[in-house]
Amino acid sequence: MNIDIEALKAQYPLFNQLISMDELFWTNPNQEKFYTAIEKSPLTYEDVKQAEERLVRFAPYIAKVFPETAKMNGIIESPLVKIPSMKQSLEQDYRQSIGGELLLKCDSHLPISGSIKARGGIYEVLKHAEELAIQHQLLTIQDDYSVLDSDRFRAFFSQYSIAVGSTGNLGLSIGIIGAKLGFNVTVHMSADAKQWKKDLLRRKNVNVVEYEADYSKAVEDGRKLAEQDPTCYFIDDENSRDLFLGYAVAATRLKKQLAELAIKVDENHPLFVYLPCGVGGGPGGIGFGLKLIFQDNVHCFFAEPTHSPCMLLGLMTGLHNQISVQDVGIDNITDADGLAVGRPSGFVGKTIEPFLSGIYTVNDEHLYKLLKKLVDTESIHMEPSALAGIIGPVKLGNDGAEYLSKHRLSDKLKNGTHIVWGTGGNMVPEEIKKQYYQKGLDLT
Repeated sequence: MNIDIEALKAQYPLFNQLISMDELFWTNPNQEKFYTAIEKSPLTYEDVKQAEERLVRFAPYIAKVFPETAKMNGIIESPLVKIPSMKQSLEQDYRQSIGGELLLKCDSHLPISGSIKARGGIYEVLKHAEELAIQHQLLTIQDDYSVLDSDRFRAFFSQYSIAVGSTGNLGLSIGIIGAKLGFNVTVHMSADAKQWKKDLLRRKNVNVVEYEADYSKAVEDGRKLAEQDPTCYFIDDENSRDLFLGYAVAATRLKKQLAELAIKVDENHPLFVYLPCGVGGGPGGIGFGLKLIFQDNVHCFFAEPTHSPCMLLGLMTGLHNQISVQDVGIDNITDADGLAVGRPSGFVGKTIEPFLSGIYTVNDEHLYKLLKKLVDTESIHMEPSALAGIIGPVKLGNDGAEYLSKHRLSDKLKNGTHIVWGTGGNMVPEEIKKQYYQKGLDLT
């Protein structure tokens, strides 16, 4: 697509900053009140409820084949923890008060695959498996789904294949659950995918196809190859309603966790959530679910690398998936591998647009420093891309005055709660965790 960069510079005040790959904070001019936004939405609360019910049906199977989930009765969920020492450290370093409490949602420690992708990726595979088994009269929704852990079902699923394009974590989630059920799984991995993730998948008997190009190319080629095989189901991260709904289930579970911590969310106790964003499915689904639950009392911000701000570019220009960061001279090269996406999901962008508060960008150097700081203050290890959310409350305090004023939040911040979504890192090998920490130390 031919992009008139000069016209975009003239039309959008932050565009120069974006293409200069400087950090920025953008508030969404197309955000609407919840009730007007939900009326236009292609998805509803009922869709999310059905996804939640499906995960409950699969819980006996999950508990059986992944013993680490047994204590949660097969429900794949992560802790929500207060991080007061990190909050204090951020306030000192940035000379910026953070009104309200700061919490970390540790999807970095989700069982099975150690990242946010364990929500959407695993959900879509389970839905596909259920549909196949019911269609062939091997299963009814009244059954105990632990029967899926049998040679009979593995032999059945081995007649089918699943494919996905990934920068790493989605491939891990789909590969691990798909292979466990008995599917033949192929993951098309982009150039920025980490070697240890490819090695781990191969050890799980997953076929890994490596690309020298970026994420969009891996998805495109994976999609084309899957179309040639009638037994192959392609999980399309750029356009998947099911991935989106799998992520959205996180919201009802977060509501319970907040209640357990006696944290209020209402008009006088606003909730601010900061979500690292790649192609958009994970943060989009979670953001959508949160809006269904908390409506106008939750404010969702996406966080992207300065070198891969694809969702920001798509939403700012209104071009969604019709524009890529490469089209405007941004290289899409970042150590935040899970966020190294050049072109956003059009489906996600258009679905989340009326609900989203804004997007900010953060550079790699910043991510490593924050990674080190989180280890030092709270002894929590995550991968670089997962740290994108943690600077959100500082960015909102520094650059979000107009947003806070417009939504009458300035005086309510002190009663508010900030949740940063930690998206991955628990499966990172120890020696690589040390390298990440050392890099943060060298930059500090």
